[in-house]
Amino acid sequence: MNEQQKPIIGFTSGDLNGIGLELIIKTLSDNRLLDICTPVVFANNKCINFYKKGLPDYNLNYSNTRELNRLNPKQVNVVNCWEEEVAITPGQLTDTGGKYALLSLQQATQALKDGHIHGLVTAPIHKKNIQSAEFNYSGHTPYFKAFFNVPDVVMLMVAENMRVGLVTEHVPVTDVAKHITPEAIIGKLKIIHSSLQKDFGVDKPRIAVLGLNPHAGDEGLVGKEEESIIKPAIKEAKRSMMVFGPYSADAFFAHGHFERFDAVLAMYHDQGLIPFKSLALGEGTNYTAGLPIVRTSPDHGTAFDIAGKDKADPSSFLGALFTCVEIIRMRHGYADMRRNPLKKMSARIIANAVDERIEESEG
Repeated sequence: MNEQQKPIIGFTSGDLNGIGLELIIKTLSDNRLLDICTPVVFANNKCINFYKKGLPDYNLNYSNTRELNRLNPKQVNVVNCWEEEVAITPGQLTDTGGKYALLSLQQATQALKDGHIHGLVTAPIHKKNIQSAEFNYSGHTPYFKAFFNVPDVVMLMVAENMRVGLVTEHVPVTDVAKHITPEAIIGKLKIIHSSLQKDFGVDKPRIAVLGLNPHAGDEGLVGKEEESIIKPAIKEAKRSMMVFGPYSADAFFAHGHFERFDAVLAMYHDQGLIPFKSLALGEGTNYTAGLPIVRTSPDHGTAFDIAGKDKADPSSFLGALFTCVEIIRMRHGYADMRRNPLKKMSARIIANAVDERIEESEG
């Protein structure tokens, strides 16, 4: 992708009985998005039309295509991943919903790997009905890790005022502690550090690490993991990056300390996601850091309770699209600056000049 080219962004359907296709229709009905990207929806036009009928206030125009190298840059493109009629029952957990969500995901992921699209926004799946011999994963994140054969990835939640990564993701609470190792923590920190630089343009990232136990273990009185695992991992990571902690999770978020850092590494799912969803400004996005490609998703699930009722809010989905485009452009600029150090120097000079002007105006 050159600097002037619009990125080609793929969209998966998600569970056919969830809110995925409704979100896609509502988001892509705004023709202004065609100025920033070329959308490609991996689904089926009959399924899209099914949901269009229940959304009279949204006018989605699209063209069908079979050839990914002949996309229409001035219109939404729909790739028919299947031709047969599919029974759609909004709000119902069915095998059909999971089967076709997987077909959409597989074709979109292959297109991403082959370079036909530059980024992918995934609509929500249900982790139960998508399970099969071809999808034996706890969610999208481990699926992409396996598909692209990378040693590790980080589920990174992104918002205007905070970024929160996880050491463990969809793991039962009773099993979390056994997954907290120095190697796991250091590995996640390295991925987050690299992502902050190349994906978000943070030159010298500051990363906070939370403790596992209440009060970050109280020096061993409320658990030993902080003293025996987390602190040694932080000490090791400090050799190559700016890492701080471990912090007690409740006070860390309650007192707004997260605002002093470029990212936070939480030990487990709810420790990170509850404060993120409570305190994040703007719309939250789930980003898979550590992949050779760019994949984002909204920070919510299939929402079966409102599926097919024209109640789904597309804000987070739209935020996921914007984040996807921004990261693609940031990566392109980062790679360009690495090839040409003069550009990086120029960017820093401009940034310093802007900072000086701000200081002068405030003074």
